[in-house]
Amino acid sequence: MGVKLLAVGFVGVALASPLARSADYLESRRGPDGGVSEPGGRADAALTAWTILALRAAGRDPGSEAREYVRAAPPGDVTQTALRALALGDGQLLARLEAERRPDGRIGPLVSSTAWSVLALRSSGRAAGRATVRYLLRQQRKSGGWPWHPRGAPDSNDTAVVLQALRSAGVRGRPLRRGAAYLRRLQAPDGGFRLVPGRAPDAQSTAWAIQGLLAAGAKPGRAAYRYLARLRRPDGSYRYSSRYGVTPTWVTAQVLPALAGKPFPLR
Repeated sequence: MGVKLLAVGFVGVALASPLARSADYLESRRGPDGGVSEPGGRADAALTAWTILALRAAGRDPGSEAREYVRAAPPGDVTQTALRALALGDGQLLARLEAERRPDGRIGPLVSSTAWSVLALRSSGRAAGRATVRYLLRQQRKSGGWPWHPRGAPDSNDTAVVLQALRSAGVRGRPLRRGAAYLRRLQAPDGGFRLVPGRAPDAQSTAWAIQGLLAAGAKPGRAAYRYLARLRRPDGSYRYSSRYGVTPTWVTAQVLPALAGKPFPLR
């Protein structure tokens, strides 16, 4: 019995270590003021907010300095405000989002800004709003995907964000199944997911697809996780793709919630 328990313990450590190493990497990117930066770059509020969300998904405390760094940042657009509100649960930021709600339910100018705003509101227990949910449902394309802006073409990243937003607002059934089917069609033979048809797969699109599929109640499949594992560096950071290794902090921060199996809003 003791041998079995020991073996299970070793397996648990092996499975947890990629997530832990990636969280360690993100923590190493924080400066004394709490701001997070890319190697050789300056700290950035959006990158710090992404890191806060990633560390929370990994079960880590992001630290009060990081939260204060994001809170003190100059005002941004609606999507940036929603990202910060999602990371902080700040009442003033949430009030700004409510003030951006339009008669048709849209929050801000974009489908994307609306979806992110819903995630931020739901993370703090606030209602998404019926008109806003209806707006997102109307933006679903015949393919099953969602676009970045009202007149745009769908892509995997925005589809995944909307799926998470709708799920958090209590939507179930056909819209989510259609969205999941759209994501499946963007999976490449190597297991990675593309942003749009014809494009090479990348780590962030794969991570978004995993979160979107989980939100839709679908299984991402092992191939997607194997694809991400091939992009992992020894220091815990992730390459953008097999060809490019840019913005490792941002990429790693967006991969971590998918590795943890936690769709937004991380409730």
